[in-house]
Amino acid sequence: MNSRSISKPKIQNEISSLHIKHRRKSMMKEQEMAETQLTCKIAKILDEAKASIATHQRKLKELSAVRSKCSSVHQFSVAFTKTLTPLFQALKRTATVERVVRFVSAFSSARDHNDASASDEFLEEFLKFLLVGATAANKTVRFRACQIISEIILRLPDDSEVSDELWDEVIELMKFRVVDKVPLIRTLAVRAFSRFVNDSENTDILDVFLEVLPLEQNSEVRKTIVLSFPPSNTTSQVIIDCTMDVSESVRKAAYCVIANKFPLQSLSIKHRTTILQRGLADRSVAVSKECLKLMIDQWLAKCCNGDHVKLLKYLDVETYESVGESVMESLLKAGLVKLQKLESIQQFILRASTNEIKEGDSVDYSVSIKLMEPEVSLYWRMVCKHLQMEAQGKGSDAAATMGTEAAIYAAEASDNNDLLDRILPETVSDYIDLVKAHINAGGSGVNYHFASRQLLLLGEMLDFSDATIRKIASSFVQDLLHKPLEHEVDDEGNKVVIGDGINLGGNRDWAIAVARLARKVHSAAGEFEEVILGIVQELAGPCRERTADFIQWMHCLAVTGLLLENAKSFHWTVELTELLQSLLLPGAKHVHLDVQRVSVRCLGLFGLLENKPSEELVKQLRISYVKGPSQISSVACKALFDIGMWHGPQEVDRSLRLDFSSQIEEDTLPSSPVNFTDTDGDLDIKLVDLLYAGFATKNWGKALENDDSESVQAVLGEGFAKILLLLSEKYPSIPTSFHPLLLSKLISLYFSNESKDLRLKQCLSVFFEHYASLSENHKKCLSKAFIPVMRSMWPGIDDNSGGSTYMISSMRKRAIQASRFMLQMMQTPLYAKETEQEDDNGCKVSPEIIDGSAQPSVEYGEEGLAIRIAIEVLRFQAKKTSAEKSYVAALCRILASLHFRSSEQGPVKIMRRLLSSVCECVLVEKDLLKELKQMAERLKGLDTNPDLDLLEDEAKYIFGKLDLEFNMDFDGSTEVPQTPAPCSTRPNRLRRRVRREEVSSDEENSPDHAKSVAPTNPGTIGPRSQRASKTAALSKITSSRAVRIQEGFDEDNDEDSDVTSEDSHESDQLTE
Repeated sequence: MNSRSISKPKIQNEISSLHIKHRRKSMMKEQEMAETQLTCKIAKILDEAKASIATHQRKLKELSAVRSKCSSVHQFSVAFTKTLTPLFQALKRTATVERVVRFVSAFSSARDHNDASASDEFLEEFLKFLLVGATAANKTVRFRACQIISEIILRLPDDSEVSDELWDEVIELMKFRVVDKVPLIRTLAVRAFSRFVNDSENTDILDVFLEVLPLEQNSEVRKTIVLSFPPSNTTSQVIIDCTMDVSESVRKAAYCVIANKFPLQSLSIKHRTTILQRGLADRSVAVSKECLKLMIDQWLAKCCNGDHVKLLKYLDVETYESVGESVMESLLKAGLVKLQKLESIQQFILRASTNEIKEGDSVDYSVSIKLMEPEVSLYWRMVCKHLQMEAQGKGSDAAATMGTEAAIYAAEASDNNDLLDRILPETVSDYIDLVKAHINAGGSGVNYHFASRQLLLLGEMLDFSDATIRKIASSFVQDLLHKPLEHEVDDEGNKVVIGDGINLGGNRDWAIAVARLARKVHSAAGEFEEVILGIVQELAGPCRERTADFIQWMHCLAVTGLLLENAKSFHWTVELTELLQSLLLPGAKHVHLDVQRVSVRCLGLFGLLENKPSEELVKQLRISYVKGPSQISSVACKALFDIGMWHGPQEVDRSLRLDFSSQIEEDTLPSSPVNFTDTDGDLDIKLVDLLYAGFATKNWGKALENDDSESVQAVLGEGFAKILLLLSEKYPSIPTSFHPLLLSKLISLYFSNESKDLRLKQCLSVFFEHYASLSENHKKCLSKAFIPVMRSMWPGIDDNSGGSTYMISSMRKRAIQASRFMLQMMQTPLYAKETEQEDDNGCKVSPEIIDGSAQPSVEYGEEGLAIRIAIEVLRFQAKKTSAEKSYVAALCRILASLHFRSSEQGPVKIMRRLLSSVCECVLVEKDLLKELKQMAERLKGLDTNPDLDLLEDEAKYIFGKLDLEFNMDFDGSTEVPQTPAPCSTRPNRLRRRVRREEVSSDEENSPDHAKSVAPTNPGTIGPRSQRASKTAALSKITSSRAVRIQEGFDEDNDEDSDVTSEDSHESDQLTE
């Protein structure tokens, strides 16, 4: 009975457990079926959403309903992320994939107001899922996760509830992705940051942008960063700097950001003018149109209410006149300047009836003339200039066509002329009164000098054909030329000239305006020169009598310079010779330095007009160059270069009765340098030698404060650069041995740390860009100059003082930079010679690059340079100093970069023999020796007859062509020596001694054996210190870890290369 009672509850328990298991099984089955159904529903919605964007709104509601019907948000999130897994494996950015990404981002960022908590909870879980994907090693997964994150952030409404901890995780992760190796991922990270960068609390994001932008190589990433910048004082300069980016899209984006985020008033005048100056002159039409759109739509329309003069006021046209001219030209060409009927220059000329001036009263110009502001004067000058050019252009078109078309062009030209006549003053007298009123208004406290010059330029558009009108205008021109230079008195009672002290009116632009007006008034042949010469003779009277002060001297010389600079047809007369003797030469010896400077400038202009340079003129220029102060020597140096290039250096030397014809064949230079301090400039040396000696002279002195004149070194560099371009064609009298010296001096000057003249740097950069490609002789000259440049720049070579360690390092870096620069010039292909053939349109064909078959011979090519470098290295075969070791290593690195041609078998064989000796000089440098061995292998492959030895006569012939003297060993081997094993200075390890002791116990007690195992270097005896042992152990651990990390990177790179094998533009962007 008891057994039965016991077994019955047991059976019941088993039955109940079976029911529970069955119920659990059925529940799991039902759960799996529900998950499967949920996944299918989500997949169906996504499939329908990828077909068209038009269905997205409806499908968003359906997917939101599916989420609301789920028992929990977590269940829906799991099914949703599981369904999206194939999306993270799709590499190509097809249209269907992009629609799905857009739909998923819109759903995740949308907030259901009926169930806002569920939307926020799903967003947090989905973002956590995406953060995991954004840290994946696979670049495709990483890209897709960052893409969806950026889309969600940009779409997310402001009322979304996301925890601060999650946002911090997103921001920190995006900071890593900004420096990702894939450019497209970096772009998406920047887009994600664009939502946060405007927040004042996230200043670290802006710092990341400012740090990454200068280092970014991809233009699309730079463009995205620029578009993401917020408006601030910090970012304004950075964005303006991007208007000079090499990428067109980045420059265009910069102007777009300026237009949308920076009002005109928020920018400084310097920034405004810089933006317009770069944008309107940009080489890309798209960028210039974007800048024009910025100026018209934003600045002109919104900030200036369509007022052109008001826009010019924002640009400070007195300081930035060229920018104002570019702005007006762009507006006029776009047809945006519409003149009203009553608008003209005549409205500034008030009539007597307007001011109620009675008969007999004198006219007060300050009352009868309404003065113009600088912006108004520039505005009217540009409008009149545009109308005149349009009338002339339409007139030319009318003359070139016939029929109705010609009549249309003629009518348009007539309309422009009529409009121009309506704008300009009615009479020349009114025009002169207008200009005089502005000139005389300078004493009213407001400077109208700019407006006066603009009005002077309008005189070219007037008609002076009538004799009476021309007489009135001529009188006005003479008044302008007689007007003395303006000056002021300093605290010590000394007179100080206002302006540059060289040109009429103290300003070159003013002198040009006066000269153009005078040329228009006196347009007959020789009339301009005759009238100005008469004024010069009148002004020179007090100077001849020595009663003029320095201001009168400078005024007279300024008018003389205007005459000499603008003279076109000069009939040489006694007056001109007298002008030289009585004005220019005495002025060059005047006690006042400003008078000397203007006189020397006039002497240079006078020498250009002479048929042959006169002896007195050349001698005075040489004396001023040698003995004068820095500001005088620079002007004299420029004058000597101009006269030498115009007449020829040999002709200038002949003017001093110096005959150097016997020295031309010798090709020699002065044996000793010229000492300028011990001579009066009357040197019995050639002009070119005298100018070249200026490079080594350090007695020019410092220029005066606020002196804008060029330094003598800058003038010398620019002058010799011009001469080098024309040496072979224009100046055969200069010996060929002088060419490499000139070039080496220019290269040293270009890379010199002492030369800080920006204009010289720009001039030489343009010179070097074209010099090596213009002629084979230039290549030969460059090859000869390579070694002298390196020896002159390397510290410790040829007694070059180095100084501190930092100075030595800096000098070496500059020398290495110069060597690479010269190598690049040598490897630049030559331009093809210009032919006289013309195309169908009658235009000459532009120069092209010649092919490799027409490359120069050995003395002009890389082979000659390689032989020169190898011989230079072999001069240091003995024990070398540290400076010589670094010098040889630098030369060998350049040597390994040079290329030989199979057609030059002689240089190839010579180089193979030289290279074996060169390698012996750098056996310690393993990496360098490896490069030289690779070069030896290349040479071996180029040698078509390796068994045929090089003849001694052939080698001497090649050395002779290179102007080298070298005794080469023809019996030596051409094989490159092997790298010897380095001798260790460390003592033998203890375990080796133990092994030897184990082999023979007799040796253990042998004193001789104990002596034999002792190290020979006494300095290395003794055990390691504890710190040294720790350092060695840590270095081993670090090196092994670095190897493992590098292997990991290599595996990652291999994996990435497989992913990016598909052909698509988007997949290319995912590569490194």
